[in-house]
Amino acid sequence: MAATYITRGLEPVLKRAVKKFPAVVLTGPRQSGKTTLLRHAFGKSHAYVSLEPPDVRASAAEDPRGFLEMHAPPVMFDEVQYAPGLLPFVKERIDADRSARGRYVLTGSQNLLLAERVTESLAGRAAMLRLLPLSRRETLGESRAVLPWEKGARPKAAIANRELWQSLLVGGYPEPVSEPGRDIGLWHASYVQTYLERDVRSLRQVGDLAAFQSFLRSLAARSGQLLNMADVARDLGIALNTVKSWLSVLEATYQVVVLRPYFANVGKRLSKTPKVYFTDVGTLCYLTGLTATEQAASGPTAGAIFETAVLSEIVKTLVHRGEEPRVHFWRTSTGVEVDVLVECADGIVPVEVKTSTTPKPRMADSIRAFRADLGDKALPGYVVHPGDVSLPLGAGVKAIPFHAL
Repeated sequence: MAATYITRGLEPVLKRAVKKFPAVVLTGPRQSGKTTLLRHAFGKSHAYVSLEPPDVRASAAEDPRGFLEMHAPPVMFDEVQYAPGLLPFVKERIDADRSARGRYVLTGSQNLLLAERVTESLAGRAAMLRLLPLSRRETLGESRAVLPWEKGARPKAAIANRELWQSLLVGGYPEPVSEPGRDIGLWHASYVQTYLERDVRSLRQVGDLAAFQSFLRSLAARSGQLLNMADVARDLGIALNTVKSWLSVLEATYQVVVLRPYFANVGKRLSKTPKVYFTDVGTLCYLTGLTATEQAASGPTAGAIFETAVLSEIVKTLVHRGEEPRVHFWRTSTGVEVDVLVECADGIVPVEVKTSTTPKPRMADSIRAFRADLGDKALPGYVVHPGDVSLPLGAGVKAIPFHAL
């Protein structure tokens, strides 16, 4: 049975970009739904060519001009990282008629090499957009991508606690989300294995895939914590530079978000160590060995899982609006920490994440301390929890349920 199409928040952004730029480049992790989205949005207006098959790839490499002649615009080239040599010739054709819009729509799963090639060849000619796995709002069919602190935010329907934690185990990749009968553990195992074999080997000379898989699990165990890369290297018996290199691969292929601390001149020593989160909470659950809802909701990693879900929802909402998320965390040398800071036009929104479904005023202590330190730049803050109540926790802080995101 064909999977149901799930409307993506990026779709209107993508359609606007196609009307304004000669080319549009859509990147994102494998299986995030890039091809499905493009074929849904442009299937009637653009021809479709996948560059993944070896014979198509060879044809593009051997005679790029002839290949582009054969596949005249408007056209979609899927998985263009397999034929990066095509990009200078795409540029050549764009420059022959700079006024034409939406001629080439390109997709790729690897940001590291693709971004370099696009910058070299298509600077000023292409809009760069990203598609991440489904946000919770997309899964629920909510098209208004408005965060609670933004103008136009409206109350959302409540989610039962068990349903919420079950959805976190599944994650946001469209295939398991749209096919509830799938074996989630098997799907994620296959995904990680495919990702290891294809993207990692093509981006870095990773000789020992077993060691890399151990590295993935080690990162998952440290999700939401300050990431001491020297500790990771020592625990796994690998070089520090290897850890840095492998982390850059994960970040470049959108598997992780590296959250960096926010710096401000407030007369206090602030942490300089980053934290790492998996982009997809389902991947995190799989790598930490979680298979049951009760295990996820009440086990020792519940806090890290829920924090990952909150950060991921914020990042996906912004990315799927075509924006670059400016997110950080705050930690002083005395241990005062705010889980997520979101930079907005008017200031900074502090967000604290708690797994208790019963919000209490003391849960807002770190937000109050942050707002006192930062002064006028700090906007009212939020404590996000998995329950179903919204209530004030004192001046400038409100508790909201996860579904309000």
